[in-house]
Amino acid sequence: MGNDDHRRRKTPCGFCMAVFKWIPVLFISAVIAWSYYAYVVELCFRTSQNSIGMIFMLLFYHLFLTLFMWSYWRTIMTSVGRMPDQWRIPDEEVTRLFRADSPDTQKRILNNFARDLPVTNRTMNGSVRFCEKCKIIKPDRAHHCSVCSCCVLKMDHHCPWVNNCVNFYNYKYFVLFLGYALVYCLYVAFTTLHDFVEFWKVGAYNNNGYSAQGQLNASGMGRFHILFLFFIAIMFAISLVSLFGYHIYLVLVNRTTLESFRAPIFRVGGPDKNGYNLGRYANFCEVFGDDWQYWFLPVFSSRGDGFSYPTSSDQSRVTTTSPVQRYDAMGDTATSRLDGNPTDKLIGASPLDTTNHHHNQSPHQVRSTSVQPNQQLQVPPSPYLDERLEQVDPVDQVANGQSLSCSTAVVKSSQQAENGGGGANGAAVYIDMVGDHPLAGTHSAKDQPRSPNGDLPV
Repeated sequence: MGNDDHRRRKTPCGFCMAVFKWIPVLFISAVIAWSYYAYVVELCFRTSQNSIGMIFMLLFYHLFLTLFMWSYWRTIMTSVGRMPDQWRIPDEEVTRLFRADSPDTQKRILNNFARDLPVTNRTMNGSVRFCEKCKIIKPDRAHHCSVCSCCVLKMDHHCPWVNNCVNFYNYKYFVLFLGYALVYCLYVAFTTLHDFVEFWKVGAYNNNGYSAQGQLNASGMGRFHILFLFFIAIMFAISLVSLFGYHIYLVLVNRTTLESFRAPIFRVGGPDKNGYNLGRYANFCEVFGDDWQYWFLPVFSSRGDGFSYPTSSDQSRVTTTSPVQRYDAMGDTATSRLDGNPTDKLIGASPLDTTNHHHNQSPHQVRSTSVQPNQQLQVPPSPYLDERLEQVDPVDQVANGQSLSCSTAVVKSSQQAENGGGGANGAAVYIDMVGDHPLAGTHSAKDQPRSPNGDLPV
């Protein structure tokens, strides 16, 4: 299903390889066709004695079979797509690239060509990813498939059972195909279990099957069709459980099979397997879409265009500015210090000094212990805090591997408050708040620039 299949089929060898690749698909189709005969003809029409039960069995059987075959067909026939022209490097640039005298020169050429493209993935040496066979800049999460002979968007793997690459355009169909195949096998095994047990019961045998002692009432070969139908359904169900469960896990962590073995390398942050993890619900919606009505139907509803994807670092930047958006995108998460405005640390408390000092007005509100609980005051900072901060340099603490804590605060006892004229009956207490980031020198924390929590350094 690749872009260059038409060139390979011009030769006899290419034609033979194209036919050979369809053998697994033909095998699966033959098994499904035989199972339809064994279930509908041998089990329902020739064996079942209950007409109402047979109707319900056939109704659900055809429902699951239709969803199964629909998903399988869409997985097989969905093309991997073609790369737009803006991702292709002109021939003269390719010649310059291959004639470059050093890897640094090649890196500069690629970076210059991709400066307007939405790429964040890099190679081990930090260069933009380039496909030498397709002569294109590889989009994020795209890889070259040697079987399809082209670069595939969000390539998961090449599956011989569908003769196609599992990629951005058909990954939803592939997961639904596995899920409905599992449901189909479990349904067939469950509804044939009774006849399978009856097959092994001891009874008098005649040419028409078993005698009327409760044993399986089927003709000679019909009994073996039902017997093997149960075995094959169980065998396929066991293999599909692990495969379907693994891909559900990949969907929930927003990871492909290739990325689970080799983590993508980001321009900022380096290799990270969880680089595209946005939260379980957001990851699920990225594959299955936002409209729940199309989640379980094999119609395309995935988010995005396949060329660019939101990353977890982008998600963390959104949380610092709009925590509500994070909960909508990430689903249920535990409350943490990043789920809102940055949490400040209480580092000092001192009696209120009514003397006019040349300090900046504090934006924080404080409570007075001598007023009503709901009353709030805004007061200037205390000189005791500035004197102690001059003695303990926060930069030195950070350099020694320490962090600012309550030990750097100036806490005036109630006796000092009374001696200082702050009010013996519970005068107002000034609480100075300093942000999470270390202070530089003796300046106040509100005078320092403060980056949002969760941002990666660029």
